[in-house]
Amino acid sequence: MFKNDLLKNKRILVTGGGTGLGKEMATHYAEHGADIFICGRRENVLKDTAAEIEDKYDVKVSYESLDIRASQDVDSYIQRIFDEGPLDGLVNNAAGNFISPTKDLSHKGFDAIANIVFHGTFYMTQSVGKRWIESNHKGSIISILATWVWTGSPYVVPSAMSKSGLNAMTQSLAAEWGQYGIKVNAIAPGPFPTKGAWERLNPNGEDGSVMGDNPMGRVGEMKELQNLATFLMADGCEYLTGQTIAIDGAQYLTGGGTFSNLSKLSEDDWEQMRNMIRSSNNKDKADR
Repeated sequence: MFKNDLLKNKRILVTGGGTGLGKEMATHYAEHGADIFICGRRENVLKDTAAEIEDKYDVKVSYESLDIRASQDVDSYIQRIFDEGPLDGLVNNAAGNFISPTKDLSHKGFDAIANIVFHGTFYMTQSVGKRWIESNHKGSIISILATWVWTGSPYVVPSAMSKSGLNAMTQSLAAEWGQYGIKVNAIAPGPFPTKGAWERLNPNGEDGSVMGDNPMGRVGEMKELQNLATFLMADGCEYLTGQTIAIDGAQYLTGGGTFSNLSKLSEDDWEQMRNMIRSSNNKDKADR
């Protein structure tokens, strides 16, 4: 679909770029000539991903362990990047989520999601954006949201609230920063199976089993998401800004919210789901 040098000489930062959707987008950007920066909380994963991408494509991949919930750490990291040269693109991909009846959520559980998705994404966006404005450098921002910014979704209320806020941020900053040549858009993916998120949001392990029916009868293919993310990052569509684009096979148009069919679960079913999620979380901690 794209020329191989479409993103040549561009410097793009992908948060949460060591795994999942972040890794897929970073890899596609590298394939099309961009120099890549990835950050996340697990340094060993970032290191492996950077080496994998560099081995496959003739680009530079820089990585750093970073907790985007820490605003001063975020600003220091961005400054170090800009000291070597400005970024051209930012992908706000880092996130966290789990399914739970809202009545069972602790304040700590709510904050765990909101601090990453809502606060962390803003810290990153502002830190990059203000440097673009100060240096009169054009740039493109893409935030990875979810279709429940329009529909809401039961059982993922902290994420729905946080990502809805980022949808408002996307629209607001597009209007505020358009005068500086900064594009601000978002992608709202439907089900795209990735290991980490899939184990927390679909712990039964069946494609789409807890996520309702899809009119296309399948989950998304990574190449489809990669193509959209690369199109939004490339030059040539500067007039496209302030938009959140769904790529979900029209699933959200069928209504009810992504996890609405979880209302059929019994308390025993929920306890089984919680145990599977805890097992996945514990495995991740052991891998760090």
